[in-house]
Amino acid sequence: MAATFGTMDRREAVKTLLMDRKNLLVVTGLGSPSYDVFAAGEHDGNFYLWGAMGGAAMVGLGLALAQPKRPVVVITGDGEALMGLGSLLTVAVKKPLNLTIAVLDNGHYGETGMQLSHSGLGSRLEVIAEGAGFDSVTQITDLKGVVEFRAHLHNIGNGPRFARIKIAPGNPERALPPRDGTFVKNRLRQHLGFAVS
Repeated sequence: MAATFGTMDRREAVKTLLMDRKNLLVVTGLGSPSYDVFAAGEHDGNFYLWGAMGGAAMVGLGLALAQPKRPVVVITGDGEALMGLGSLLTVAVKKPLNLTIAVLDNGHYGETGMQLSHSGLGSRLEVIAEGAGFDSVTQITDLKGVVEFRAHLHNIGNGPRFARIKIAPGNPERALPPRDGTFVKNRLRQHLGFAVS
């Protein structure tokens, strides 16, 4: 089965998705999604993952369950999502109403040399999410779709939601967010109103 690749610029898609973010909490997948979210605007509600490929959805699930009155979005890539497919099953079973999983799908493993990923070879993450049990599954192919989907990010009553955002292959220049895990953790805890010792 042949795959078709997206044409959207990844940075523009993420910047559009995070416009007017209000109290949205954002967990990023390893690599390029972290760079994209940082490039869209640094925020104390951003939690960047480093060296935890496959874990973004589970971190987002934990945050969504711990903060049920706050909207949470996981912004990750197809490679990271493919590594953590079991996470989609767990998210669908736990049904956090305030959680969105947004996968930036360029059909490639961007961090290791732009090899084709499984989605680049024809696997369809939105079909996998639907099979896992997500009630709300969307495939987005243009900025108009990103704008329409953005309106659902703040809804804390009908999740979890899954979106496959088809972006163009390519590696824009890296925009590196903070890499100090303790700093990122403590900053998010303070943002949520917890004491940091």
